[in-house]
Amino acid sequence: MSRPVRIPADVDRPDRVLGPLTARQLTILGVTGLLLYALYNATHSFLPLPLFLLLAIPIGLAVTVVALGHRDGVPLDRLLLAAIRQRCTPRHQVSAPDGVGPVPAWLAAETEHTEVAPTPLELPARGVDSGQIAGVVDLGDDGLAVIAACSTVNFSLRTPAEQEALVSAFARYLHSLTAPVQFLVRAERLDLAPQITELRDRAGGLPHPALEAAALDHADYLAQLGQHADLLRRQVLLVLREPTRPAVFDNVSSTLGRLRRRPAASAVDGAARQAAEQRLARRLNEAVELLTAAGIVVTALDAATATGVLAVACNPDTFLPPSAALAGAGDVVTATDIYDEFEGR
Repeated sequence: MSRPVRIPADVDRPDRVLGPLTARQLTILGVTGLLLYALYNATHSFLPLPLFLLLAIPIGLAVTVVALGHRDGVPLDRLLLAAIRQRCTPRHQVSAPDGVGPVPAWLAAETEHTEVAPTPLELPARGVDSGQIAGVVDLGDDGLAVIAACSTVNFSLRTPAEQEALVSAFARYLHSLTAPVQFLVRAERLDLAPQITELRDRAGGLPHPALEAAALDHADYLAQLGQHADLLRRQVLLVLREPTRPAVFDNVSSTLGRLRRRPAASAVDGAARQAAEQRLARRLNEAVELLTAAGIVVTALDAATATGVLAVACNPDTFLPPSAALAGAGDVVTATDIYDEFEGR
């Protein structure tokens, strides 16, 4: 008689090689120990042991903390490498797919005393096109992706039976997955200026003075709310990705073999791209059907909306609404364009 087997939730946790230590942690600690031992052999003839320990103990403690420590679920050594990579990355990057062009003459006169050398900005997304049922994000060698917005469910107000039904419906979708998916929960700024303007514009056309006063009071309340607090709204996105190149198994090491893309430089043909789009469309339809049973409404984002979401993700502190009508790298933004943009809000 078969019995249920528990599967750990953290399936991406690295394997423990020696006790609680992983292979990466053993490598860091082992290399540090060998280096300190080599340093001791090279200096023990003229450096007393107490002085060597005074130097080696802080180094060993620092390496141990980096190797074993975590912050927000990320190992400290990876955070340290990310910090070094960010420090070495140029600060001034511009969107220039064809290379950084010369500075215009009218701008060079204003910035002749500043030493700014911009570099091309390399983003994972190459562009967003209109696909069969949604906007398709071109990720270059990493394939194609589709973004869909998901509604939320008030789980705590449901009865235990309803909660169990929702969990079972969501579990059916997870069990049906044959490729990786991503659920992204992000917070973004909430701009109430359009709602406040609409309330004040339509208040005069209401049939009763009390309704007009209530609309104006509500507009004033929203304005005060935005002045005294940072308003945020939560957005849940479902991201599906499909490769456009076949994956190969790299047997460089029997213990560290992993799937990776072929480093082929040839462009993806139209047939491979169309097949990837069809697979994305099928997976998106399955997500819509299976998540509907869990009370989750999945809405695929078109090309314009997906472009706006990517733009806001790259600049989360912007006050401009997400839109695909953004200025290009070679466009000159004038005062009239800025006025028209804010008037459109």
